[in-house]
Amino acid sequence: MDETRLLTLLERIATALERQAPSPPPAPDLSAADAFVWHADGERLAPIARVNRVEIGLLQGIERQRQILLDNTQRFADGLPANNALLWGARGMGKSSLVKAVHAAVNARRAGSLALVEIHREDIPTLPVLLTQLRASGRRFVLFCDDLSFDQQDASYKSLKAVLEGGVEGRPENVVFYATSNRRHLMPRDMIDNERATAINPGEAIEEKVSLSDRFGLWLGFHHCDQDTFFAMIEGYAAHLGLEVTSEQLHAEAVEWSVTRGGRSGRVAWQFVQDLAGRLGKRLS
Repeated sequence: MDETRLLTLLERIATALERQAPSPPPAPDLSAADAFVWHADGERLAPIARVNRVEIGLLQGIERQRQILLDNTQRFADGLPANNALLWGARGMGKSSLVKAVHAAVNARRAGSLALVEIHREDIPTLPVLLTQLRASGRRFVLFCDDLSFDQQDASYKSLKAVLEGGVEGRPENVVFYATSNRRHLMPRDMIDNERATAINPGEAIEEKVSLSDRFGLWLGFHHCDQDTFFAMIEGYAAHLGLEVTSEQLHAEAVEWSVTRGGRSGRVAWQFVQDLAGRLGKRLS
């Protein structure tokens, strides 16, 4: 076969392969919404029309954490330097609710200034792919991972470390990373203790584990609330929803509810108010 016929045949084969190859996915429209969820399987961002959140003023007992995170997020939205934030501590004390409420509060000051992107814990290994898409946008993003933690045999925390601060590219200037966790160091104590016991240099093993948390410039702790704070949460929700009930009845029923749930928290307060609103025939707006 001469050279001309060979080139013609190769061109025909290349054309046939191009027709069979899937077309590249369209570029995401990052102006389509103020909130997105990252789907790692299709490497796509799905817009969210309505975020499940509460008003920032209803979050009681965490005023200091609320102001710090709001200030950090507002600076970021304004194009100023801002830190990654780790919200850690007791369950049900408003960590994830605060992230979503702060996002809404910043956008209320200047519409569309900030987009919230949720990435699930199991999709952390695809974080570099997501950041490539966000980096190309002129918009600013809060990348949010709820209930972030790592267990035995899970090495994906190393890729997260590199993306946050340590990699060649690092975190894009238009992205800040917020995470919530029940653990301050994102790893169970037995995992850290096991590293200490098996390492040649135990100190270096601990540094490897703890250094992930160090990538977060803000550490905001959330702790179990006392009864007065619990009552303030209940009263704030009841007033916001217009529930007609006396303070004495509200407190008595709230105490009984918290005892049956085994503790007091913002989540328990909201669950109680939902039950109370239902019994009073009041719809939640």
